Amino acid sequence: MFSKILIANRGEIACRVIDTCRRLGVGTVAVYSDADRGARHVALADEAVHIGGPAPKDSYLRGNAIIRAALDTGAQAIHPGYGFLSENPDFVDAVNAAGLVFIGPSADAIRAMGLKDAAKALMERAGVPVVPGYHGEDQDAGFLADQADRIGYPVLIKAVAGGGGKGMRKVDRAANFADALASAQGEAQTAFGNPAVLIEKYVTAPRHIEVQVFGDGQRAVHLFERDCSLQRRHQKVIEEAPAPGMTPEVRAAMGAAAVRAAEAIGYAGAGTIEFIVDGSRGLRPDGFWFMEMNTRLQVEHPVTEAITGVDLVEWQLRVASGEPLPARQQDLTIHGHAFEARLYAEDVPAGFLPATGRLAHLQFAENARNETGVRQGDSISPWYDPMIAKIVTHGPTRAIALRALEQALVDTEVAGTVTNLDFLIALTRHAGFRAGEVDTGLIGRDLDALLDQSDPAPETRALAVLGVAGLHDPEVRGGVTLWAPLRRTVTWEGGEGVVEVLGPGQARVTLDGATHEVSHEGGRWWVNGAPRRSRIVAHPAGVSVFGGRSLTLVPQDPLDRQTEAAGGGMTLSPMPGLVKAVFVAAGQGVAAGDRLAILEAMKMEHTLTAARDGVVAEVLAAAGDQVEAGAPLIRLEDEDGGAAPTAA
Repeated sequence: MFSKILIANRGEIACRVIDTCRRLGVGTVAVYSDADRGARHVALADEAVHIGGPAPKDSYLRGNAIIRAALDTGAQAIHPGYGFLSENPDFVDAVNAAGLVFIGPSADAIRAMGLKDAAKALMERAGVPVVPGYHGEDQDAGFLADQADRIGYPVLIKAVAGGGGKGMRKVDRAANFADALASAQGEAQTAFGNPAVLIEKYVTAPRHIEVQVFGDGQRAVHLFERDCSLQRRHQKVIEEAPAPGMTPEVRAAMGAAAVRAAEAIGYAGAGTIEFIVDGSRGLRPDGFWFMEMNTRLQVEHPVTEAITGVDLVEWQLRVASGEPLPARQQDLTIHGHAFEARLYAEDVPAGFLPATGRLAHLQFAENARNETGVRQGDSISPWYDPMIAKIVTHGPTRAIALRALEQALVDTEVAGTVTNLDFLIALTRHAGFRAGEVDTGLIGRDLDALLDQSDPAPETRALAVLGVAGLHDPEVRGGVTLWAPLRRTVTWEGGEGVVEVLGPGQARVTLDGATHEVSHEGGRWWVNGAPRRSRIVAHPAGVSVFGGRSLTLVPQDPLDRQTEAAGGGMTLSPMPGLVKAVFVAAGQGVAAGDRLAILEAMKMEHTLTAARDGVVAEVLAAAGDQVEAGAPLIRLEDEDGGAAPTAA
């Protein structure tokens, strides 16, 4: 076993690797960028080395700097985590050339699976079923359109070097193919430096089921499957293991195919074989096809660990240090069911746009495994993926594990940035998902129902107003005047209410024309005579009520005068990002729906369009500009020559 390793990553996966290393007595070296100087993974590691600026290309993608840090600190091996350099074969070669061990597969194995078209051809030769499509080198737009016609619509355009939904477009009819192809190629070029794509038949009732494999370079085993069908914008939201509706016959067929795939390339370490599955008629041995292989540890690996009892990071370290596979296939069994929910800083109603902000309050549930790379007070940076945590639950049955996940999410408290927490809770309560009826289109079909944009319950608002009044701590008893209850008006951004203190632990809150009796008894809040499972928390960003659908109010001094923001009628940047392209100039006429600009954030492209016909009055950003959320980008003239609203 190694005595010291360097972790070439950041965030929750770096912290995850450190946890196992500590248990095994292995020393750890963290690397960090300017943006991560005070990050949690830096604090947890035994040593830490600064490697550059906040942009990944200036830090976590600088292979030479990472190798130098490993050599300077006496590390024997490098764990890549996932993302960044984890699937870069040139980096693996450089690590080995420096006399270090790469904790993962060989460069040859990564290259074999690195391009989706070549990987599919290799899988066909290994007897692994693949989806019908075109995986060749001819990238002429007309030729690719002909191939799409031959395959039959709908089709899926996918970047051959892609992942995470980048460079992927679904096309329903031939008329849309050219624009979708250009968009996919542009995004692929930005994200991977390779615009090449492949065309596949789109499975109309698809499920995304993947098999965890592990090899030692000679033989491989599988650690059963995970269902990752709950996705938005081709990115996973909630994963589970095992897959709902899985039969022993189908599991054996998928597991055997995954092992054949791994052994065909002499795979060493943890990897995942991803299958697209036709769920229209249930799971069948002839209804799954190879999609791609991830030659690294997956984000969702904890659900596999939960049902097998295996620490996959420990296995990675043991095999990389020269040990054979720690278990045989017959030694591996499934115990219960597990779920993982990805908690993100993102604006769900705005289209799951990534968000930033300081975590003014952060508290996780005690009944879950919480994998995180941040702490209360940390900032969600615009430079990296906005994941806050992975919340994992396990139970003897799927129903019990899902109820545990729902409760863990309800008990999770985040303030200071918008998150997808309420959306995740809604997913756990979705009738179809509860019944195991999952496919990759579920979120898209039921998005409106999952996005509850109604006002929070009046009882929740009453508790929040009590917090704004400073009466949220039940240990601090409000006073009363000699002849009448203490009464005061409280204000917050967007509202006003009245709070009357009736006695110790009792108050009356009036807002929106309604009066609510609030008290704290027996360790919980009561509103209008009914108990509430709620917590009121004051923090630097305001006052929040947690315990179900959360609500945050920002207290306001009534003497403050708010000035109205100038520059109304702007197209504003919906998130921090890079202006990839601007398609208009001052004086140019546009029609509703015309593209104004493309913004790139988290390596995903977001098109900003005109909300109505008009004339561009001013262009306030140029291609290559890095902008913050809310930055003005383009202004349209109104009919009188002034500014008129536009929308992103």
